[in-house]
Amino acid sequence: MKKEILQKLTENPSDYVSGEALSTVLGVSRTAIWKTINDLKEDGYIIESSSKKGYRLSPDSDVVNSFEIGNGLRTKVFGRNVVHFAEVDSTNNYAKKIALEGSEEGTLVTADYQTSGRGRLGRNWDSHDKKGVWMSLILRPDIPFEEIQTITLAASVAVVKALKEVADIETGIKWPNDIIINGKKVCGILVEMNMEIDRINFLVLGIGLNVNQQPNDFPEEIRDKATSLRISIEQSLGLQKPLKRSELIRVILLKFEEIYDKVICGAYEEIISEWEKYSLTLGKEVSMTYKDKQCTGIAEGITKDGKLIVRSGDGTVREVLSGEVSVRGLLGYV
Repeated sequence: MKKEILQKLTENPSDYVSGEALSTVLGVSRTAIWKTINDLKEDGYIIESSSKKGYRLSPDSDVVNSFEIGNGLRTKVFGRNVVHFAEVDSTNNYAKKIALEGSEEGTLVTADYQTSGRGRLGRNWDSHDKKGVWMSLILRPDIPFEEIQTITLAASVAVVKALKEVADIETGIKWPNDIIINGKKVCGILVEMNMEIDRINFLVLGIGLNVNQQPNDFPEEIRDKATSLRISIEQSLGLQKPLKRSELIRVILLKFEEIYDKVICGAYEEIISEWEKYSLTLGKEVSMTYKDKQCTGIAEGITKDGKLIVRSGDGTVREVLSGEVSVRGLLGYV
């Protein structure tokens, strides 16, 4: 009954909806309506109540669930099936579990809080309760194994475009897929794969996006490296503007589905070209680990399959596929 009541309240955003009207339409008692309204408040909805007028849903509610993600979703496939948790160890872990059980492409797993969120290279990802977007998407691409990195680059482009559309925030990409605002990380992307010798069974694309955190929400050891959309908006515009996580999820899914279709069609060079427009890595001095050795050089470009091309001071050119690459001036590399 929650979804039915939410639908009625959403259809009348400026007006109160009486308890009597809701009970008549839904065929339940007004007491049942009252109990469900209280349940919705516990879920995080801000609902104004009046004994004479009824109930009205506040536009300031920031809730992530299947209803909110689906309400206004413009994708064809992505996010049409949503599994949401108030708390889970890792959305990527759960997505891999249900992908093994046969969940279809585009299934989305979200959570308000992750107890064991993680990023690239096995690092922990601080996942605050109801302050960020913690989501994982199941993909089943029919593409060559060597083109998988292109999906990672495509996802980072999609996030940059979504943040511009929803929050009007300019961001950049540190190779391959860290989203950066003013030299600090706001979003990380993790792609994990299940495959056999001759084919890819599925990918899980995990996105961790800091949305409404304030500086003190981050552990002290990463405050100089991490930021959130809200911090950026307050610093640049002086506005107290919490953002709605479900809206961000909807737009990220749409932007990614659009560029993912290009991946499936083999438009790799177009995707690389888009990624290069937002790159904070190309043309910069970088530090990297290559065959267990620390090296420095200039990032000169991206190969068609997503490797980073780095020219060292001695003229040696290397193509880097994975591992740690630090850009001078970003995230602690000085």
